[in-house]
Amino acid sequence: MPTPPAFTTTAPAIRLHLRASPSGSAAASSSSAVSRRRRRYTPLRCSYSNYSTSEMEAGAGTALYPLHRSKTIHLVRHAQGIHNVAGEKDYNAYMSEELLDAQLTPLGWTQVDCLREHVTKCGLAKKIELVITSPLLRTMQTAVGVFGGGNYTDGVGASPLMVEGAGQSGRQAISSLNCPPFLAVEACREHLGVHPCDKRSSITKYHTLFPAIDFSLAKNDEDVLWKPDVREANESVAARGMKFIDWLWTREEKEIAIVSHSGFLYHTLNMYGKECHPTIAEELGKHFNNCELRSMVLVDRSMLGSGTPTCNFPGKIPAGLDLPSDVAEEKRVEEARKN
Repeated sequence: MPTPPAFTTTAPAIRLHLRASPSGSAAASSSSAVSRRRRRYTPLRCSYSNYSTSEMEAGAGTALYPLHRSKTIHLVRHAQGIHNVAGEKDYNAYMSEELLDAQLTPLGWTQVDCLREHVTKCGLAKKIELVITSPLLRTMQTAVGVFGGGNYTDGVGASPLMVEGAGQSGRQAISSLNCPPFLAVEACREHLGVHPCDKRSSITKYHTLFPAIDFSLAKNDEDVLWKPDVREANESVAARGMKFIDWLWTREEKEIAIVSHSGFLYHTLNMYGKECHPTIAEELGKHFNNCELRSMVLVDRSMLGSGTPTCNFPGKIPAGLDLPSDVAEEKRVEEARKN
């Protein structure tokens, strides 16, 4: 199993592209941006005798990359948690020990149900090969509620993703059948420190609540990353996020769902937005709503990934003469020069 990303970083080695997603307001924004780009670029019309340089430059804002050098990720912010409600009423509530490892509210679970219905109807649920979740109660509840199997039945021979009533949910157990694997990763957690709602419980406890989630990448049972008197800086969160995105290239899966937090997603995407067109940067830089889904395409520009093409075909099978005319012309010119 790949080594999990550490809490340090280097310069980003991937490019992030927005992908049109049919998810509520995010979909509308993405669709609008795509529409504006299409209107901006004049369609290229080529003829044998008449095309202009300006027309050829109309697509300068586009790029081509080999398919096997890309991944699709689906970013989700957790549904409404009890800390969201308390903190919006009074910011000082974020300091309350009563919000330790905050769970979802009843409204949050309704949001989970709505997103689950959406990913099922649009076919996304069947495309996801891996679900990565921040190892906090609210993100894991969201992840298994959206992407997990149906209601769990005792005696089926597979551990449940979530046991009945986990985290005061009042929900039935969730099956681990007919769904992708789930992996908990510390690197996509919210800001570390100070706020009790962002401190996780022990892995031992989580194992009892979410038996089928893979916690093997967690190095410590207790939360040693959270400090009561030091709040992680925004720059550190962004750097951690960029390192996490690079780490995704060590995974063989091509379609990955990631369930994380507002601050982590916001600061990470804003870093990648710095190299984008202002319209795209603005879209990337928006805060996520609770249980919002946005789809992105990652492109490997620095050979971080080790994937090989699965759909490419080498051609010349059976073998035969196939010298392209442009290559033949180059050879003719080169031979003429020699003579």
